[in-house]
Amino acid sequence: MNLVAVMGAFNKGHGKCNCGKCKCDQGWYGDACQYPTNCDLTKKKSNQMCKNSQDVICSNAGTCHCGRCKCDNSDGSGLVYGKFCECDDRECIDDETEEICGGHGKCYCGNCYCKPGWHGDKCEFQCDITPWESKRRCTSPDGKICSNRGTCVCGECSCHDVDPTGDWGDIHGDTCECDERDCRAAYDRYSDDFCSGHGQCNCGRCDCKAGWHGKKCEHPQSCMLSAEESIRRCQGSSDLPCSGRGKCECGQCTCYPPGDHRVYGKTCECDDRRCEDLDGVVCGGHGTCSCGRCVCERGWFGKLCQHPRKCNMTEEQSKNLCESADGILCSGKGSCHCGKCICSTEEWYISGEFCDCDDRDCDKHDGLICTGNGICSCGNCECWDGWNGNACEIWLGSEYP
Repeated sequence: MNLVAVMGAFNKGHGKCNCGKCKCDQGWYGDACQYPTNCDLTKKKSNQMCKNSQDVICSNAGTCHCGRCKCDNSDGSGLVYGKFCECDDRECIDDETEEICGGHGKCYCGNCYCKPGWHGDKCEFQCDITPWESKRRCTSPDGKICSNRGTCVCGECSCHDVDPTGDWGDIHGDTCECDERDCRAAYDRYSDDFCSGHGQCNCGRCDCKAGWHGKKCEHPQSCMLSAEESIRRCQGSSDLPCSGRGKCECGQCTCYPPGDHRVYGKTCECDDRRCEDLDGVVCGGHGTCSCGRCVCERGWFGKLCQHPRKCNMTEEQSKNLCESADGILCSGKGSCHCGKCICSTEEWYISGEFCDCDDRDCDKHDGLICTGNGICSCGNCECWDGWNGNACEIWLGSEYP
């Protein structure tokens, strides 16, 4: 901690600095001449001025003197500081080396900020990935490093929203892409008034309850239908309103993502993204998509028209290409055709190049694998553009209409 900086911050003209030490005027004392000798405040008023945002006097790390906190630094280290003694840089000391942040970073208010190539609570771990890989892992869906709301350390984002009192704030996510403050009509860190009390905050976006709308669910919606009737009309033959791909308002579905012509229908029942493979090729280039299903050209078949009906391989050549690492043909869960595995349709969840993947391992939201906003690829959700989250449940694109 820089003592000169502290003196500059607290010395209010009550002394002079001489060789790094304050010589206080008469009637003042303290390392930075910040405490008056005589106090005209009552003890109650003084204590009130010393309370932090959680109503704790000097954060239990100091004593109150005339409305000012005197932090407990009996050892002379100066590691406890702040207006309310809320910062304790002793938390940054590495237990093994006894150095601040292990000698590989700087401490601010009890939190270590590591030098490039180091990470950990006390910068005790050296990074084992390349700077390029670290940057790639920290890049948010909008192409920004940690969404411009955090610091990238060894491929992990440390979001810039740590409250000095010790409470975590509202910026979170693997790449700091979520900012819950956007859900509040008037931001107050200690208020839970999300979405005006009429919705749920989902990664900084308000999902309003039936009967309310607006960016922060602040406007009541006039609708002649009851909430139950509205949902019934939006549900149609699906198990979820708007097939889980849209927003139901007064019995009508608004499909999302906004402006994406691939999701359509009265209840958003058609999703032509399901006709695309991981590279975005529609029906393998051998068919057309109709309401989320591939209609294959003559000579091709399969869910994505990926299999040719005629094959120019011998049966032995074909089987060799279908054997998994353990030597079993299509992992025993499918048949081999022209060097490619066709997984059993009786077990809908079996997938993968060798039928070795179980789509039930993919995360669900609202009962849908990958929330219907991505493709399950061997147990992991590959989200479509604009979606994020383990189950692709978070929309990061433009606002819903």
